[in-house]
Amino acid sequence: MLNQRNHNGKIASFTVNHLKLERGVYVSRIDTFGNQPITSFDIRMVKPNRESVINTAEIHAIEHLGATFLRNHPVWKDKIVYFGPMGCRTGFYMLISGKYSATEILPLTIEMFEFIRDFEGIIPGACAKDCGNYLDMNLPMAKLAAKIFLEKTLYVATTNNLNYPA
Repeated sequence: MLNQRNHNGKIASFTVNHLKLERGVYVSRIDTFGNQPITSFDIRMVKPNRESVINTAEIHAIEHLGATFLRNHPVWKDKIVYFGPMGCRTGFYMLISGKYSATEILPLTIEMFEFIRDFEGIIPGACAKDCGNYLDMNLPMAKLAAKIFLEKTLYVATTNNLNYPA
């Protein structure tokens, strides 16, 4: 976990060395709201600045599918605070009520990306009434991105994929 700020005013996420960052699941920070800890996870699907970013159509589809999966999960649904894309389009943030490690959340992350990889049908919320940009979704590419992330990272995760680089 990172300090909230360093000496020159950068927020914690801007102090991670993105040139060394691998694909993985990382604890970005742990905050406390009231007396409740909230763990923010950095789910990094591509290597920043070394691999192509995720196109908006597939990142949007992954967002809808991931949020649907998490908010309906029988165990985790009441602990999910947020799931959404990073502005740099290299991954997602997942905020969970409670204090958790990347190792503890890895099985949930695997389960979510398997759900996305295997999803068939109409993406939940993919209509004009439910979404502000429903036409910008690509299910086949979202499924492929999920499959690659599972095979290249989540199924074979080591400490390098679960802890930020020094």
